[in-house]
Amino acid sequence: MTLTSKPLAVIVLILVFGGILFSSMMGWWATESTKQPVTFSEGEFAGQANPADIRGSYTFGDIANSFDVTPEILAQAFGITEGNPSEFAVKELEVIYLDSGFEIGTASVRLFVAYYTGLPFDTTDQEIYMPQSATDILLAKGNLSPEQVAYLEKYTVTVDASIPAEEPVVDATPAPAVSSSTTSEEFTVKGKTTFGELLSWGVTQEVIEAIIGTSMPDPAMSVKDFASANGLDFESLKPALQSEVDKVKP
Repeated sequence: MTLTSKPLAVIVLILVFGGILFSSMMGWWATESTKQPVTFSEGEFAGQANPADIRGSYTFGDIANSFDVTPEILAQAFGITEGNPSEFAVKELEVIYLDSGFEIGTASVRLFVAYYTGLPFDTTDQEIYMPQSATDILLAKGNLSPEQVAYLEKYTVTVDASIPAEEPVVDATPAPAVSSSTTSEEFTVKGKTTFGELLSWGVTQEVIEAIIGTSMPDPAMSVKDFASANGLDFESLKPALQSEVDKVKP
């Protein structure tokens, strides 16, 4: 039997919308992200949410839905005193601490949640700074290993989230780690790293644009400022850019 165009169009519409209706009834159809991190696939934590997959777009409420930590604890840890803590988006920390001199953002939240809940988190070759307020909560909970306590001692800093971004925070406890050699620090992608520096280190404009997903901005602009201005997660851009720097740096 040969179908004409009209019956064929009707059949296609029935199949498409019928499939959507059936999927909705079965709970398979979703029009927006559920904001749920991936889970550990093996080991003693199999099936539990992985804090390493917390995204900048998550709110403290989203995190509380997947981990045993309340929005209020997260707000206290990161100095958020205004608004509904459940609605606070993690990526906003990068704006609040923009000029503090330290990179406090999504990675800091991931580390805090992991240490607070006792879930595994790999800090190898990572410099993740933690506000003193967050470290105080973790130490008071009393479930940290000696290695975790040592890591916090190295990367805990005193900053004030209530100070506007344009006013720099100068006090730090302790000073950021300086044990790395000058050479390794010189080619490390940080929030204040500019696109011009990336170019001078040997990363091509084409590679940079492929990572950020758009035309490269003013070379004088910092990567973190660009991420904040475009609603991107700096903590996601940083490792990709660092990988390219490591390929070409002396």
